[in-house]
Amino acid sequence: MDYSKKVRDYLDLERSILASINENDISEIMNVLEEARLTGHRIFVCGNGGSAATASHFCCDFNKGVSHDGKQEQRYDFECLSDNVPTMMAIANDIDYADVFVIPLRNKMKAGDVLIGISGSGNSENVVRAIKFANENGGITVGLVGYDGGKIKKISHHNIHVNCNNMQIVEDVHMALDHVMMYILSRK
Repeated sequence: MDYSKKVRDYLDLERSILASINENDISEIMNVLEEARLTGHRIFVCGNGGSAATASHFCCDFNKGVSHDGKQEQRYDFECLSDNVPTMMAIANDIDYADVFVIPLRNKMKAGDVLIGISGSGNSENVVRAIKFANENGGITVGLVGYDGGKIKKISHHNIHVNCNNMQIVEDVHMALDHVMMYILSRK
């Protein structure tokens, strides 16, 4: 079977979505991240499924990729709330899966810290609750969303909306956003 037409269609859609992303939104979020770094604030990031993988990748790229060469006196302090599986499962089992990100934030987040919530639909309840908690406790919130942006687009202080109803392309673009920001900030 020849899949080349379907491959081309997917890549054409992804190119058009990438072209529609607002560079100013990316720059704004890069400034939020830089401000957190320079003021010694932590950056928490979370998501489910593929978005959890992207959240984890953000930590790797910023904690190592941007901060590894020792040129910066103040380095990034990223923590992926999706990476501690035992804690997440304990909270999910004993309390509620919708609180798997809020409970760690209660223990760790301070005013001025940043929370990046990644959700393809923009409606992942555990990410929505985390964003609300951060907003109510002096945090700065960033949403990376797709589809129509959902609740997270409406309640986060800053966001990048990948306006596409294809979850794989939304996740591809969210990963590209990490790499764009990491690449540029690592070469400052």
